[in-house]
Amino acid sequence: MQKPRQTPLNSIALTSIPFYKYHGAGNDFVIIDQREKAYLSKQDQKAIEDICDRRFGIGGDGLMFIENDPDYDFRMVYFNADGREGSMCGNGGRCIVALAARLGIIEQTTHFIAIDGPHDARVIRPDYIELKMQDLSEIETNTDYFVLDTGSPHYIKFVTDPHAIDVKSAGRAIRYSDRFREKGINVNFVAAKGSYQLAIATYERGVEDETLACGTGITAAALAYAKKEGHRGQQEIQLKAKGGDLAVKFQQGTEGFSNIWLCGPATYVFQGNYPI
Repeated sequence: MQKPRQTPLNSIALTSIPFYKYHGAGNDFVIIDQREKAYLSKQDQKAIEDICDRRFGIGGDGLMFIENDPDYDFRMVYFNADGREGSMCGNGGRCIVALAARLGIIEQTTHFIAIDGPHDARVIRPDYIELKMQDLSEIETNTDYFVLDTGSPHYIKFVTDPHAIDVKSAGRAIRYSDRFREKGINVNFVAAKGSYQLAIATYERGVEDETLACGTGITAAALAYAKKEGHRGQQEIQLKAKGGDLAVKFQQGTEGFSNIWLCGPATYVFQGNYPI
């Protein structure tokens, strides 16, 4: 009896999604170029969550689509690691700009659209991006914490040493407190380490864990610190996250904060194809 013919494994056509992996100071992302083909949609929450899984997927704090937009260089669509579409991600924005430059979509500058509105960005080097954030007029000031929205909502608490705190446990307690449970909030523990030098540790909603850096959290911490210290005028604050160093440049006036730029590394890690 003739044996059935075996099909070589390498000849089996798998459906796969080409992807890029980037990180901004340890805050890592999977990015999918959907300008010519839509591999996934916002409804594919489980697939996005699986891709972000660090044991069974590619692994990432979030996932992004880079899409065409008739009025901008491109559109950024961001998802948290739980698969749900998220609010603005500052480090993700800087990483997607770095990819756009790598793909030849842009050169040294760009004007793109995200969930919180238009953004400008500058490619200082292939691995260093400056991203303009939205102006901010209001910061809620309390006895021992600040609340503000820098594209995503943030809770800023100044402490003696962020590294001495169990960030996941303490951050989760605030994020799931009665006030913030329904919509969630990112929680940042910040310490002043000299004039205009801050150390920060962040718990991110959607990831529901500590991340090594958070761009909107970095921005929020810098603005809250300037508010706390009563500084005015053009400023630049250097911040050290657990994953690396970033900076925030901004103008503080009587009406709030403007010309806000989040600056730091946006590093290409690898690319590949994810089978589905």
